[in-house]
Amino acid sequence: MTITVFGTPASPFTLILIYVLKELGLSFENVPTTHEDIKTPEYLATKHPFGISPVLTDDGFQVYESRAIARYLINKYQGTKSSTVLIPSDVHKAALVEQFISVETSYYTQPLVKLLTQLISVRRQGNEPNLKIVNEAREELGKTLDVYEKLLEGKDYLTGEFSLADITHLPLTYYAINSACEGDLWNKRPNVSKWLKNLNERESWKNIATEYKLSEQIKFTKYNG
Repeated sequence: MTITVFGTPASPFTLILIYVLKELGLSFENVPTTHEDIKTPEYLATKHPFGISPVLTDDGFQVYESRAIARYLINKYQGTKSSTVLIPSDVHKAALVEQFISVETSYYTQPLVKLLTQLISVRRQGNEPNLKIVNEAREELGKTLDVYEKLLEGKDYLTGEFSLADITHLPLTYYAINSACEGDLWNKRPNVSKWLKNLNERESWKNIATEYKLSEQIKFTKYNG
């Protein structure tokens, strides 16, 4: 078994895969990629036709797009190296995991990316963020988190048990709170705050934060912001 992840560990979408791999107890090699790397003709022809990371190879098989990669790893390796269950075998429980991944993609990540693009990416380029877009993104994300606050009532995780649906939320949220200083959006909602605390305190995530020096990534984005 030779698993290779192509993508910079600073990328929240690469971090999703690393989080999954750690929870599944799998060994892997990480090959960091730069923005320039993923736009080369070779990368476009052999890795990802849209010039995005991460990409995963596993004993000759290659797949791109973080959520698709995560599902592949779970389908193939879940239960082989650890007892962690990220997608249950029960069809109803599995459907709930997929439901919340769809919710994350449609209602959570979209406004969050819009917010972070302004507060981190635009500032990193030496420009001032568009405050109209920032405020719209905050409002949109706030409405989503109001729904999450209700959905998380009496639960530690979105489906009640830790799953892939929780993992897909964390890396972008981590940067929103620690780099963009937007933590109040989550902290003022008790159920959401408790859920996020549960995710941050998992050993796999704490190990990732240490191994990949995420605190330095935070300093980098703040310094360049």
